Amino acid sequence: MRPDARAPAAHRLERMLAALRAQTRPVSALTIVLCGEDADAAAFAAGSGAQLVLTASRTTGFAAAVHLASRSLDGDAVWLLAQDTVPEPGTLGHLADALELAPSVAVVAPKLVQAGDTARIVSLGVSTTRVGRTVGLADGEYDQGQHDGTEDVLGTDVRGILVRAAALAQLQGLDPALGGADEGLDLGVRARLAGGRVCVVSAARMAVHGDGVAGLRGVPATRSAHNTYARRRAQLHRRLAYAHVAWLPLLWLSTLPTALWRTVVQLIAKTPGRIVPEWGAALVSVVRLGAVARARARIRRARRVSWSQLAPLRVTRSQLRTGLHPDLDSSETGAPRGDLRFFSGGGAWAVLAAGVVSVAVFPSLLVWPALGGGALAPLRSTVARLWADAGFGLRPLGLDAVGPADPFSSVVAVLGTLWPGDPSRILVLLWILALPLAVLGAWFAATRLTDRSALRITAAVGWALAPTFLTALTQGRPAAVLVHLLLPWLFYAGTVAHRSWGAAGAASLVFAAVVASAPSLAPALVALWAVLLIAIGIARRGVGLVRVIWLIVPAIVLSAPLVLAQLRAGNAWGLLADPGLVWAGPQVSSDTGGRLLLAAGSPTADPGGWARLLGSGGSWPAGVPAAWLLVLLAPLGVLALLSVFTRRWLAGAAMLLVALAGTGTALAAVGIAVSVVDGAAVPLWPGAALSLAWAGVLGAAVLALDTGFALRVSPDADRALPAGRTRALGAAVVMLTLAVFALPMLTAHLRGQSDLADGPASTLPAFVTAEGRSNPDIGTVVLHPLPAGAVGAQVVWGESATLGGQSTLLATSTRISASDKSVAALAADLVTPTSSDVVSRLRADGIGFVLLAPAEPGADLSRARRLTAATALNQRDGLDAVGSTTKGDLWRVTDAVTPRAPAPGGVSATAQGIAAAQLIAIAAALLLAVPTTASRRRARHRPRVVGRRGTVPAAAPPALQVAPDATLMPAVAAGPVSPVGRPESELADAARRPVTTPAAADEEGS
Repeated sequence: MRPDARAPAAHRLERMLAALRAQTRPVSALTIVLCGEDADAAAFAAGSGAQLVLTASRTTGFAAAVHLASRSLDGDAVWLLAQDTVPEPGTLGHLADALELAPSVAVVAPKLVQAGDTARIVSLGVSTTRVGRTVGLADGEYDQGQHDGTEDVLGTDVRGILVRAAALAQLQGLDPALGGADEGLDLGVRARLAGGRVCVVSAARMAVHGDGVAGLRGVPATRSAHNTYARRRAQLHRRLAYAHVAWLPLLWLSTLPTALWRTVVQLIAKTPGRIVPEWGAALVSVVRLGAVARARARIRRARRVSWSQLAPLRVTRSQLRTGLHPDLDSSETGAPRGDLRFFSGGGAWAVLAAGVVSVAVFPSLLVWPALGGGALAPLRSTVARLWADAGFGLRPLGLDAVGPADPFSSVVAVLGTLWPGDPSRILVLLWILALPLAVLGAWFAATRLTDRSALRITAAVGWALAPTFLTALTQGRPAAVLVHLLLPWLFYAGTVAHRSWGAAGAASLVFAAVVASAPSLAPALVALWAVLLIAIGIARRGVGLVRVIWLIVPAIVLSAPLVLAQLRAGNAWGLLADPGLVWAGPQVSSDTGGRLLLAAGSPTADPGGWARLLGSGGSWPAGVPAAWLLVLLAPLGVLALLSVFTRRWLAGAAMLLVALAGTGTALAAVGIAVSVVDGAAVPLWPGAALSLAWAGVLGAAVLALDTGFALRVSPDADRALPAGRTRALGAAVVMLTLAVFALPMLTAHLRGQSDLADGPASTLPAFVTAEGRSNPDIGTVVLHPLPAGAVGAQVVWGESATLGGQSTLLATSTRISASDKSVAALAADLVTPTSSDVVSRLRADGIGFVLLAPAEPGADLSRARRLTAATALNQRDGLDAVGSTTKGDLWRVTDAVTPRAPAPGGVSATAQGIAAAQLIAIAAALLLAVPTTASRRRARHRPRVVGRRGTVPAAAPPALQVAPDATLMPAVAAGPVSPVGRPESELADAARRPVTTPAAADEEGS
């Protein structure tokens, strides 16, 4: 025995010794091995009448303790016990009778039951599959005598077994390399190979607490990482010990590749907590060849029969499938989750209607090959270059800029990959499908709030008509559009992330995409994530906490290179910059009036676009905007506020907290400017934060309509809205007022008042585009005459400046780098007639073209500067004027141009390391998100609506249970017993109990 922190060792030892004294067949001699120092336990052992008391170190395992005790044994049989075992009075008699009556039997084992619940079986025989997976034949089942006819088994639990002394000596005891797991199974296998039998005696019953030195921790064994490691290590050790000598090298070499494959399987099976134990067990098994050699030698010396004799006792695949995966659908009734009703409830019709509206309001997009205007830009022409822009290395903008890509570049690469033939066309499709996609996402998100089809449609319509979403569509803001489309799915998966790894994996991917598209949302989302962590820790006592923690891991891995680069540059504020093309589009100001508009839900100074519709030029008389907003958005806001007075007030408060986080972020963002374009600072776009706020307000309003907003007079009071007209009227008013408010924005493109444009397919002239597609290492200097008379310069590599090629690291830079100075010097020399020849520098830097962009209309200084620059470029030797294009005047370097120099040494290795880490994180999240049959079965028996109290039906216990994969921890009380003597009287059968199982536990965690 060993002292244990969970229960006093002396107390356990006292109970075990008392049970030995109560045996109807007395023990002939008792040997106690104390593994560790415990004064009380030593005193009890000294006064127990034991023939011998041995002391060993605390780290001594059960196998080693048995070996110590067996040196002094002289009886006919040995009974192996631990301090946490409590045999019933007739246990030894039944076991001894089994050995007496059957001379061929070498090992007999009792029925192990759970202490405190003796109707539940802990172990009654152990077997394996063909690949060595341990299978408990009755583990965890309620005892109703269904296995009392079982006799011959392949192996047993090591606790309480009675072994013939001669057999134990022949088999050389337990294998210490198993580390406490599968010791009884391995002993049974070797006993059968030696010609003996292994039997279980159902009449012999022994209670176990699960905290002793023998066997696995817990009753049933817990799913701790330690136990998982021990199980897997024992399985790998047995596999190498039992294998044919011809297969042994191949099995040894395949250990680590198998661990990699099982890592993927564990992620798909939603058990990531087993990955680290898997690799630990694999590494230990690879290096512990000496233990394998000793195990094989023990088997070789004792073996008398063929391995084929063991085949009938193994578990077949059909038995395993039937026992481990019962048909829950047929055995369970009253599941709380009903049909989704996407089609019958009108969800599909709402999506279809939104598609019709989208085609009606954006008809020209059906024939446009590419989308431009606002913050839109083309995508790369090939998928390979899309992903190249998303990696660490030379940036597609700047002279020799090296650094990490924005995480948004990966989002753009994923989008472009969906249309590999012409990636830029995916933006056109995104705009056409934006409204139906918004309805689809919001409808599914609403299923977490209500079962009512009408309210789900209300939420979907309200989300598609959000002012910030329609503004982003008409202004051409791709990142903001993506955020609005992704937020419902983040809510849908994130609210149940604590339940399952599948939801956690999906939510983590969406979380990473949202943060990549709107970094300014990161503080609010992390704050909400922290609140969720606290809530899970309190309400569920930490169950599912690891899954919720995983939500931010992929986002951290994707953002880490950019975060480190910005911090190294001393520009932490730059982390909030909007990704993509920097564009100073119309939005609210940071003054008091602008902030009031933000608080009311409008990201622009023209709420809903009504000023432009009425011909006011976008400006309103004082006081009018607030009046419009209050009139048209008041029903939604009032319903949201009333949600905290319903029976589901806690969920309503959570939704209002989301709204508060979004509104606070928008109010802060409008006053922050970190990006610079053409020398002018551009404030953050507050629309992404308003999308988050809109989600909270809309969700709270749906809760109010679903539950009823009468004051809660008492817990039993039910003053919900009538199920008919009142609720329908409230939903209709919300949808109607939002539709009226959104009318100008919906028709803006038809009226020619949107910023969307046809193309361009490239920001550079067609001549440069054709050259850049074949040679992406040829650069173009783009000169922009500015209104103040200055000239802006940018170096573009390849066929175009692209959406995925933008860099917030460059756009928010507060320091003038050497590359910036070089570009400034090149621009100054190019536009100055008296400057030295710079063409040779262009050729050396890999620049083959110079583009002089058109001057801004009405800017005299800009036009004058452009004329001067054009004159200087025409006079420059080595530059050949290609001509005027729609993008500006183009010159080509006549002599051969040296391709762009590769990145400095070490960049490639850094890029590969970053790419590997990011791929691993994303691949893990994807594998976790993949649904499986088991995960779908579990999901069907959990309520779809979050926060509503319900009863989850219990799952029937399986007929077979596989031990997940291991445990260490041994300790022993061993003693010789003489089987000669009068048999004990039979114990009375335990009272039969009905089959009632506890509530289904939460899905396995890490």
